[in-house]
Amino acid sequence: MASDILTGMRGCIFDYGGTLDTGGNHWGRVIWHSYERQGVPVGEALFREAYVYAERELGRNPIIQPDYTFRTTLSVKLRIEMEYICRQATGFDTAKWHEAVLDDLYARVLDETARSRDVLGQLAARLPLVLVSNFYGNIRTVLGEFGLGGLFADVVESAVVGVRKPDPRIFSIGVERLGMEPSEVAVVGDSYAKDIAPAKAAGCRTVWMRGEGWGGDEPAEAPAADFTIRSLAQLL
Repeated sequence: MASDILTGMRGCIFDYGGTLDTGGNHWGRVIWHSYERQGVPVGEALFREAYVYAERELGRNPIIQPDYTFRTTLSVKLRIEMEYICRQATGFDTAKWHEAVLDDLYARVLDETARSRDVLGQLAARLPLVLVSNFYGNIRTVLGEFGLGGLFADVVESAVVGVRKPDPRIFSIGVERLGMEPSEVAVVGDSYAKDIAPAKAAGCRTVWMRGEGWGGDEPAEAPAADFTIRSLAQLL
């Protein structure tokens, strides 16, 4: 089946966060596992509150600047999370845990993006690639940080185009940037709700990179996914 995934496709659209930087795993789970590895003294329920709070803060306010690297972006996100935890849990020391979790996560992202870069490089030699991402306005800086920038023919970023997933229009913009018909384009993403369902609604072939979800956000069946993979290497 894997060899058939991109058969007949003229172009390919990729998601970034959770797809190219975590191997298909939801960022909430990835950060939580780092908390576990580092022994951060907080329960999962409070962590989940903090994670959601930080995501909303970053979505509401222009905190992330266009020149922020991924490491800087992750540092800001973790600090917002931990400051939330500090307000809820007596004695929690943000300064003690912030750098430990940041260093742990960033090392893993470097490894994962290196694997993604290898696969994308091979794919880019065969067909044009476009990135479609919900991001903060600094995705091009992030792509350059990990050596991914030159692999994409174009980048469609929600903060720039004013359309966010799960709106299918953001994938339609990606298809337009490729200059192709939707049926000629495969979309690869980790989120069924934000990537796969809207990409299918836009008329594209869909490839669900299914990793560890956030709990309750993955359907038992995935009718909108034409293919399900566990690693980008399966695209080859």
